[in-house]
Amino acid sequence: MKHFISHRLRPFCQNILLTKRTGIFLLLFLASYAVGTGIGFLEEQIHAHADTGSVAASADGNWGLSFQEDGQPPVANATFEELAQYDAFYAQDTDEKIMYLTFDCGYENGNTGGILDALKKHGVSATFFVVGTYIESEPELIKRMVEEGHTVGNHTWHHPDMSQIASLDSFQKELKDVEDAYKEVTGEEMTKYYRPPQGKFSETNLRMAKELGYKTFFWSLAYVDWYDDDQPTKEEAFDKLLGRIHPGAVVLLHNTSDTNAAILDELLGKWEEMGYQIRPLEELTE
Repeated sequence: MKHFISHRLRPFCQNILLTKRTGIFLLLFLASYAVGTGIGFLEEQIHAHADTGSVAASADGNWGLSFQEDGQPPVANATFEELAQYDAFYAQDTDEKIMYLTFDCGYENGNTGGILDALKKHGVSATFFVVGTYIESEPELIKRMVEEGHTVGNHTWHHPDMSQIASLDSFQKELKDVEDAYKEVTGEEMTKYYRPPQGKFSETNLRMAKELGYKTFFWSLAYVDWYDDDQPTKEEAFDKLLGRIHPGAVVLLHNTSDTNAAILDELLGKWEEMGYQIRPLEELTE
């Protein structure tokens, strides 16, 4: 995190004349940046998906979290109550040690089988939010998810910025095409769970999703696991995923992560040792 901040500010610092006035300005800027934003807020808001390579920065319409204390729920940029009116969720408001595990699937690079193996070993039911092309390219994995008791949710067909879609017809098509592909592969209707690509959303989007019968799911815990050529170490992953787990958490992981596939068995065991029960996502909506 320190590296990220220094990298972002280095050009700024090098290109100004460090007079007394600019020096004061820089100090004020740094202070307001640290206080107003928070290290955890900045880090968790830079949530991207490996299937697009795009990044969601901290701004209106992008899902963001501010971690105040390890083991406690983060502060989100929408409250439980604000989301509830649209059948939308990011965590459960509870003191019980329960959590919900989700994976975003943009493409397959050989890690999903190992992830499913670990989930099966621990008897865990997860939700896989998939894009349409994933269903087309990986029908056997989709079938396995269903057969082993997991839920397959809708991550849209093209993974666009859905907050820029104002037409209900266009919004519906992104979801309906995925539904149709899922039914063709499984013979079943798709569960109407939706995760906005890149965490980008708008009030209009949330309203349209609800109108189409969908429940929208954000998350309360994620970490930078989507860069194929810059995977986190086991220690870095555990630091985030164990330190920041909290009662009622909705955890977002990516199926493309080598680290996730390698550590999931041990990670699930450690969460269990901490007293957490991993519940099916449907229990969050009851």
